[in-house]
Amino acid sequence: MAKKPRRTFFKLMILLAIVGVVFVALAAFRAGPEPTITITSDLPAIGKKTLITIELAEHKRGLSKVGVEFVQGDRVELLESMDFVPRPPWVFWGPYTPTHQLSVAVGREVLQGLKEGEATIRVTADRTGAYLRFPEPTVREMTMQVKLRPPQLQVLSRQTYVAQGGCEAIVYRVGASAIRDGVQAGDWWFPGFPLPGGDPQERFALFSLPYDMSDPDQVNLLAFDDVDNQSRMSFIDKVFPKPVKRDTIRIDDAFMSRVVPAIIEQTPELTDKGDLLANYLLINNTLRKQNADELIRLSRESTPEFLWTRRFLPMKNAQVTSAFADRRTYVYQGNKVDQQDHLGFDLASTRRAEVQAANDGTVVLARYFGIYGNAVVIDHGYGLFSLYGHLSQIDVGERQQVSRGEILGRTGRTGLAGGDHLHFTVLLQGLAVNPTEWWDEHWIRDRLELKLGDALPFE
Repeated sequence: MAKKPRRTFFKLMILLAIVGVVFVALAAFRAGPEPTITITSDLPAIGKKTLITIELAEHKRGLSKVGVEFVQGDRVELLESMDFVPRPPWVFWGPYTPTHQLSVAVGREVLQGLKEGEATIRVTADRTGAYLRFPEPTVREMTMQVKLRPPQLQVLSRQTYVAQGGCEAIVYRVGASAIRDGVQAGDWWFPGFPLPGGDPQERFALFSLPYDMSDPDQVNLLAFDDVDNQSRMSFIDKVFPKPVKRDTIRIDDAFMSRVVPAIIEQTPELTDKGDLLANYLLINNTLRKQNADELIRLSRESTPEFLWTRRFLPMKNAQVTSAFADRRTYVYQGNKVDQQDHLGFDLASTRRAEVQAANDGTVVLARYFGIYGNAVVIDHGYGLFSLYGHLSQIDVGERQQVSRGEILGRTGRTGLAGGDHLHFTVLLQGLAVNPTEWWDEHWIRDRLELKLGDALPFE
């Protein structure tokens, strides 16, 4: 009977010896596999500021030490270094870091002394080692061009005179590296286009000095390359300030009771607040902003072509009841409740008067449109639009080509209209501009045709 315990003890000792040998072998020799390293860039080269994204993965023992270096010639600069805690070589479960993503910025904004030419992003990831095995780290590199010079930029047109709230044109030349160009006026962007009939580097832009801006230093011609290097030039010779006019609009329950329910009904994305004044302010603020954003979106889809050849037409036999860019203070029961800018002309004639297209173009909107009620918007090309609001009747459809003077519908008092009239707006890239310039043949010839020449097919 004594032999059985001895035999069991002997087997246990053999098992422990095997476990010990396995443990020692693992501790001595079990290194982790090579980590996978993926390097990507948000830009095709290194310029002003390029974001490099590095993805690492090692799913057995986990990541260890990682370093990211910038290499150019003899220059080697450590951009990022990280240490992770891998699993010990004898452990097959438990906490570890199998994947990690990190980003580093390179470019002249973050690295001093860059030189044009090639540079390399080098990523080194240590393999997890063992007591007697120390494998070489995994190294991956991405070589990129360093581009530091912005595109060339030259203004070709002269005598740029612009009125506050008005429009102008500029003709210019960009270098071959430019991929985007145009005029920046504060927060507004007016893109450049190839000059019809010009060479590949000749461009033009229609732009505006916004109605609420009088400082020409905020208006610049810009050109960008594919890594965001930027050329900037001021070019305005003279500004004609037009101070904002102020007006007071008194609203009452009778007016709100007429306009608010109809707009709420026609605009299902609005949430009824259950209060007449609150709903009116929702419409006058939130919906007004939504309508403005929609006009900007439409401008981005404008046809890159002059669709008109003659001056714009004002409404026939109409009186101006409210002019462009009046700053309105809204008063209810003696209290100021809101302030908005009236960005168009209110034109009144007879009730349900015919509304004509101001110029040739394509109808891009013909429906109920928020604060404007029944409205029509026409694209005249290169981001220039006209808007006709508060209509009682719409006689055209979207995508329809219309001719100058063609009947679009009839005046009314839909939307936020106090009485029967036409709200007429001219927009450039979604920004409301003064329509009177576009009604004026001499202004078109002096400010546009003299600069654009044969590129503008003006009769």
